Amino acid sequence: MPAQIGVTGLAVMGANLARNFARNGYTVALHNRSVGKTDALLEAHGDEGDFIRTESLEELVANLETPRRVLIMVKAGGPVDSVIDQLVPLLDEGDIVIDAGNSHYTDTRRREAALNEKGLHFVGVGVSGGEEGALLGPSIMPGGSAESYKALGPMLEKISAKADDGAPCCAWISTDGAGHFVKMVHNGIEYADMQVIGEAYDLLRSAAGIEPAQQAEIFNEWNQGELSSFLIEITAEVLGHTDAATGKPLIDVIQDSAGQKGTGRWTVQSGLDMGSPVSAIAESVFARSLSSQRDIRAVGQKVLTADTTEVTLPENFVEDVRQALFASKLVSYAQGIDMLTSAAGEYNWQLKLDEIAGLWREGCIIRAALLKDITAAYSADEKPANLLFAPAFAEAIAKAVPAWRRVVAVAVQLGIPAPVFSSSLAYYDGLRRDRLPAALTQGLRDFFGAHTYRRTDKEGTFHTLWSGDRSEIAAEDTH
Repeated sequence: MPAQIGVTGLAVMGANLARNFARNGYTVALHNRSVGKTDALLEAHGDEGDFIRTESLEELVANLETPRRVLIMVKAGGPVDSVIDQLVPLLDEGDIVIDAGNSHYTDTRRREAALNEKGLHFVGVGVSGGEEGALLGPSIMPGGSAESYKALGPMLEKISAKADDGAPCCAWISTDGAGHFVKMVHNGIEYADMQVIGEAYDLLRSAAGIEPAQQAEIFNEWNQGELSSFLIEITAEVLGHTDAATGKPLIDVIQDSAGQKGTGRWTVQSGLDMGSPVSAIAESVFARSLSSQRDIRAVGQKVLTADTTEVTLPENFVEDVRQALFASKLVSYAQGIDMLTSAAGEYNWQLKLDEIAGLWREGCIIRAALLKDITAAYSADEKPANLLFAPAFAEAIAKAVPAWRRVVAVAVQLGIPAPVFSSSLAYYDGLRRDRLPAALTQGLRDFFGAHTYRRTDKEGTFHTLWSGDRSEIAAEDTH
């Protein structure tokens, strides 16, 4: 019996996806460049379903039903192109090549266009949930042609996580690189989410003196309310864990240098390209970069003074931090969704924001209770131009603003860096202000570069003759 899908690349994520397919009743053809990994998977988990062992891509393709579905799970970049180059000559018109790794969406767009010319479907699939999600049910974000989804979609939906209402956390996103773009934005939100949690932890400990074990109880309590989410849940787990070797809280023996694999940085770069203000996500990426500059930070600790102010903490400081955390978390989602809106216009993608938010309700790293309300906000007939404008969220964030301001003020006075708390509040204030200092920026640009400006009292663009008599002329007269 031929396999319904083939998987090449059997490191942990690829192996777990293959097992997930098999557990859900599909026959899976297995391939890895090193046959040893194929054999190890079969030896450990071969009883979980129907697998076909293959030793070459030719053998893998030969064991697939048509249209052939080949899922690639190798390192992003050159390795993906290498596997595609080997696969394409073996495939027939209508076959489907699936990249389920963390590829950059621009690479996916390029590959989709190239394979389309050969009559093949290329599907870039965002997969979130880590190793456990890949095995038990991830959030899946597939792009590519609508036609390819007819043959592939039912399989992906079956292995995906399921929301509380039973809906699969998988749906066709849009054409070419849309799936990988949405996954990239998901990861950008994830960066910001983790950073604001870290800032909350730091403030509770450095300002209020609350030790990790007690914070674990606080985060557990927070996880019962509007902050309920996977990341809050596991924060409590990490903070409550004691290091076996030293007896200290594990958090105290983990080096304070955060790594990154690039998706957060890609989100920021893409946001800059599109003019989408993802400041919270950007600050979270920069915070990781700063944390990694340990040698420079060691010098800074010696030569830079804190010059902090004496602060009397608000009586309900823990509650203030919770509200600031919730508000900042909302901003990170708002900025990510704003970026999706920008991309839809840029690439002519028909992105359904309610559906995308629904995909993140289970299975993925940023799954959270508030995603139900986000889904509802974008399911409404009148969709908000920004998530923070939706009535439920506008009301919630308004209640949090006083606490948010107090927390940022405490952080500044005590010299505790809170870049995402601060930048998120600045974003909120930037949205609500009736007048921004950009007027001066534009005036300066016109002075040194004749970049022109618009007026508030009449239509058109204008330039002041700064080096002349400083009279104003219509912009078309400057050329």
